[in-house]
Amino acid sequence: MSNAKSKKIQDFLINNGVIIIMFILVIVTGVTKRNFLTANNANNILLNMSYRLVIALGIAGCVITAGCDLSAGRLIGLGGCVAGTLLQRIDYAGKFYPDKEPLNLFVALIVVMGICALCGTVTGCFIAYLNVPPFIATLAMMEIVSGANLIYTQATPLGGYVQKYTNVSNGRFLGINYLIWIAVIVAAVTWFIFNMTRHGKYMYAIGGNPLAAEVAGVPVRTTLVLIYMKAAAMYGLAGFMLGAKAGGASVNLGLGYEMEAIAACTIGGVSVTGGRGKVSSAIIGVAVFELLKASLQFLGVDANAQYIAIGIIIFIAISLDIRKYVVKK
Repeated sequence: MSNAKSKKIQDFLINNGVIIIMFILVIVTGVTKRNFLTANNANNILLNMSYRLVIALGIAGCVITAGCDLSAGRLIGLGGCVAGTLLQRIDYAGKFYPDKEPLNLFVALIVVMGICALCGTVTGCFIAYLNVPPFIATLAMMEIVSGANLIYTQATPLGGYVQKYTNVSNGRFLGINYLIWIAVIVAAVTWFIFNMTRHGKYMYAIGGNPLAAEVAGVPVRTTLVLIYMKAAAMYGLAGFMLGAKAGGASVNLGLGYEMEAIAACTIGGVSVTGGRGKVSSAIIGVAVFELLKASLQFLGVDANAQYIAIGIIIFIAISLDIRKYVVKK
């Protein structure tokens, strides 16, 4: 075997080591645990992937431009809480808005996504027009949204949802859960935006070299604002989905999901150094995380120890991504 071919194989194994290990873990779990490779478990994994994929697809655009979004988790919580207050039964004892009829489901969704998109627009403006680093801008928005949500809900858990809202999680079309369909539709729309629109081309250009993109005539500031606005709207949608699945919401809904979404994107191939990433990257990364968690649960690993495993995966994923960037340079 030539040195060049041997080097390619070695690079492939190193760069995709996390995915290969997950594949082996799934096989081992499937062989040793009878109920792992079943249709019911596969459906549960896909359900958990659905809203996490929506989050990852939103955050992927930020990462492709060499940014990040630490406010994602709190915006998910805001979206879930706003949806919850608008879609409670009229006869529910703890109704947030007494004597007011619940909103139409789609109107409530538009309100949720609109509020979150407004937050993302503010973040994007600070990043684009005031040159605030994405880490700082989204950290600030994370705190603002957290406080606003606490004031809005008075830190009170929400419940008593109308059936049409909970049916978003329980209902099926062609035998497939609605949440999974929503994730598929969002993935298809995101793929179209990334690959078939000027906005997508601008996004990759900014991630590759923002100065060169601006010289080439790319509207860098407008594109960045749209990216963070679009991402925040998707977090609102994820909060709406998660609230329906959980049957309730609180300010802690979605807490910490942004870190896992960033790590999932990185595992799948979205580079934290910018300019590289696909919709399939987010899908692969989210699948790896959900299969990891499911496998560890079936293998009887302590729930608290699973956080350690996830943390190690994040360390490895980011390290491998930086390694690829260094090798490329």
